[in-house]
Amino acid sequence: MIDEKTLNEQYKYISSLLEEKRLKEALAQLEALLWQFPDWDSRTMLERLQTSYDFMLEYMKQGVDDPSRPDLYRKLLVDAWSLADYIRALSLTTSSSKYYFFSRRLLGVTPVTEKEGMIGARERLMEFAEEAKTLDELPEEERYRLLDRHDFTLKLLFLRTWTGSQWGEDEEAAARALLTSETIRGEDLCIYVSALMLSLMEFFDLRRFAVLLDTYRDSRVGVSQRALVGVIIIAHIYRKRMPLYPDLLSKISLMDDELPALRRDVGCVYRQLLLSQETEKIEKRMREEIIPEMMKTVSSMKNMRFGSEEGDEEDDFNPDWSNAFEQAGLEDKMRELTDLQMEGADVFMSTFAALKNFPFFDDMNNWFYPFTRLQSDIYKKLSDSEIGKIPMLNVISDSSLFNNSDKYSFFFSVLGMPKAQQMLLLNQISEESGMDLMEDLEQIKKYARQANNVSNQYLHDLYRFFKLFAKKADFRDIFEEKFDLYHVPGLSGMLFNRETLYSICDFYLKKEHWIEAVEIYEEMERVGILGAEDAEAFQKWGYALQRGKRYQEAIHAYQRSDTLCPDNVWNNRRLATCYRLTKQYTTALSYYNKVSEVVPNDAGIVFHIATCQAELGNYAEALNTFFKLDFMRPDNVKAWRGIGWCSFVSQKYEQATRYYEKILELKPLPIDYMNAGHVAWVMGDIVRAAELYGKAVATGGGKRATFVEMFDKDVPSLLKLGIREEDIPLMLDLI
Repeated sequence: MIDEKTLNEQYKYISSLLEEKRLKEALAQLEALLWQFPDWDSRTMLERLQTSYDFMLEYMKQGVDDPSRPDLYRKLLVDAWSLADYIRALSLTTSSSKYYFFSRRLLGVTPVTEKEGMIGARERLMEFAEEAKTLDELPEEERYRLLDRHDFTLKLLFLRTWTGSQWGEDEEAAARALLTSETIRGEDLCIYVSALMLSLMEFFDLRRFAVLLDTYRDSRVGVSQRALVGVIIIAHIYRKRMPLYPDLLSKISLMDDELPALRRDVGCVYRQLLLSQETEKIEKRMREEIIPEMMKTVSSMKNMRFGSEEGDEEDDFNPDWSNAFEQAGLEDKMRELTDLQMEGADVFMSTFAALKNFPFFDDMNNWFYPFTRLQSDIYKKLSDSEIGKIPMLNVISDSSLFNNSDKYSFFFSVLGMPKAQQMLLLNQISEESGMDLMEDLEQIKKYARQANNVSNQYLHDLYRFFKLFAKKADFRDIFEEKFDLYHVPGLSGMLFNRETLYSICDFYLKKEHWIEAVEIYEEMERVGILGAEDAEAFQKWGYALQRGKRYQEAIHAYQRSDTLCPDNVWNNRRLATCYRLTKQYTTALSYYNKVSEVVPNDAGIVFHIATCQAELGNYAEALNTFFKLDFMRPDNVKAWRGIGWCSFVSQKYEQATRYYEKILELKPLPIDYMNAGHVAWVMGDIVRAAELYGKAVATGGGKRATFVEMFDKDVPSLLKLGIREEDIPLMLDLI
């Protein structure tokens, strides 16, 4: 029996051959694979494929003009890939410890049982939808029995769908009947849609994918948006296969023409997927910056009362408190948090990650359960608690503040508290919200039902599953992958346009993903999307290149912007920077001078002008410019360093000494000690020079090699100022 690792490697190799349309080699590899895992049905399928391909090649060799040849070749590729899928699944189902194959063995799902399971589930879910209308009127025991049976039906339907085999016409028909039922509750169908997506992540099934695609037409926004997210993720995963299904691509194109919202929704989900990949960064900032800052400010506020005695009853507040939040930086942190929430970022991952240890989350299907009070565990706990009637619970359960998974975590946490703490917490939330709950609840529900909010919350649910589920290692984490969806067949027609790509570029620039932004600008340039009116786009492209340290390319982009919109100050400043960083000091100086004409008192520009002058050897001019900067900013250490060095190379040693002494009184860098040592040495004070050089080594972490490398760069200047070459190694030995 072939081991799992070897099988997966062979499967991956066969897939790569099919991607490259090397069908003959792929068939040979499939034959070799079947020698290791004999299966009669697979052998028959393979022989049929080989025979068909041999005939096709023979007809081509004989010069037969066959108009159907491209379609036949495409179908052979599809069938070969499906056979590879089948062999892999058949082999691993009997041997793999992976959770998916373990579940397949446990359930033993076949197309027949899956079809019967869908039909039976449809009937029971329709019955429950009617029973739920009068649920509260039934005896408690009967209510709990119905809810338990409902949750078991959903769990079994989910697992059978996830672990099922390739569909035939009967299974597809049963799935469509289930999904188009107007009686079944939307929450139940949402779980089924998630199971479809997860099953497609394990193997590609055209019928499943077509059903998922058509489900986007569902009038229930929760169902349609889940289906769309699934379609996008599966199209991303199987991008290499999508061109093999032209009818499917035509169907997507037709839907794009028929449904105006589709293109908008696809673009929205794309941006949300990209934003979801920022969750780890956001979580880290929440944990290390925002929350500690909030806690620190709250702690400091507690100590800002008047009165020196502990028992003083005065309630006066310090008038300085009005600026406490701003001074503490909390106002900026709170504004940042609000902006992230408005953007749709997942800001609660760190808060709820530790609250996924309830038994509810042991069942895989529950990670995809839309929040509902009719979930059996929630319903029972609310029935046993007095807090079920508190209006704030409705606000939390119906809003889009938390995603579904986190709502369950919140409710299980609260319902597990002692009753006194439950009431205290919820009453406090109600008071602090400041909302007229009855008036605001409808607006909250309406906002939460918007398509973009539904898809975003579902992506947060998915993120929780792939990052926190106990068996997460057995699943492909799509959030770790690169989402260049504008290249995915079926989606590219909706995304590869000026508006969407500009939006994605702006997102990448905002999040400092320079490489990804550059890739899209290059792609837009290649296909001619960037035009004569795109001066700003070329600026952004140049900026992304500059931040990626591709300075010469950045110069080219900035120059193109300058051609379209001449003498833009921001653009000229960046051009100057890039020329300076590529040591093209003459050109850099010309651009800095242009900027200086518009903003003459910009200290940064003055400093860089002086730096370029010094690098060009114009020390007299550089010295005057550094003095100008010193006049503008009397405490500017950079100006002092410039004056010190230019004075030194201009043999104004006393002046150089004065400025280096000022620097050494502050927090000098290793280079400051070294330069001061240079001045002392050329003035003949060898003892002082050796002392300063020693401090340069010590300040630099005691790494002598680093100091010597830095020192060697200044040797030409020292020789020019009279230091003998033979004395240099002696000085280094003195240190």
